[in-house]
Amino acid sequence: MIRSLTALIALSAVLVVAGCGDDDSDSAKQSGGGSETTAESSQECAKVEAPAAKPDGGAKKPNGKLDPAKTYEVEFQTSCGDFTVTLDVKGAPNTAASFASLSRSGFYDDTVFHRIVPGFVIQGGDPTGTGTGGPGYKTVDKPPANASYTRGVVSMAKTAAEASGTSGSQFYVVTGADAGLPPEYAIVGNVTAGMDAVMRIEALGTPSEQPSRPVVIEKATVSES
Repeated sequence: MIRSLTALIALSAVLVVAGCGDDDSDSAKQSGGGSETTAESSQECAKVEAPAAKPDGGAKKPNGKLDPAKTYEVEFQTSCGDFTVTLDVKGAPNTAASFASLSRSGFYDDTVFHRIVPGFVIQGGDPTGTGTGGPGYKTVDKPPANASYTRGVVSMAKTAAEASGTSGSQFYVVTGADAGLPPEYAIVGNVTAGMDAVMRIEALGTPSEQPSRPVVIEKATVSES
């Protein structure tokens, strides 16, 4: 059975998670307010307060693309630990450039994972925390027909009405062995470190697809080599 990620906007009422904000979260190093323990040292998710929701839109669309000869990584520090995404600069040049630009600008800092579906995906990147927000612009990188959404793949969410490969700021990390999704979602990269943190986030999922407690992205940092 194919599960859909296109319901992000249609299901906004269901996905309004406290502080779901989408872009500015603080993470794994206990910088979030209300934390009781350090996620990295305990190998558990810290108990943190959800950050306030941010305004929808307002981000500037990048004009250029990333250097395909370089490797770009985005490290997410979260209340469940850190994980690193290596961007697919060649396969999704527009999406990768946007993802890096949003990360560098602090768009993802102090935001939350508003949707967590055990055995499927964890999803964040909405500044409003409702499942309907974004950066105020769109990019397109149509994925190949043989695109595979397996564990660790990081892709961009879109609505059913949008063209294949359309993305804003909302992203998801596949946590199931195979999400079984059609090749409609731009693949921005893969988790290359910290998959254990991703799975700790997944463990806080519920049948309602809302996390059992806030999972905060404290900071997203871009590096290149």
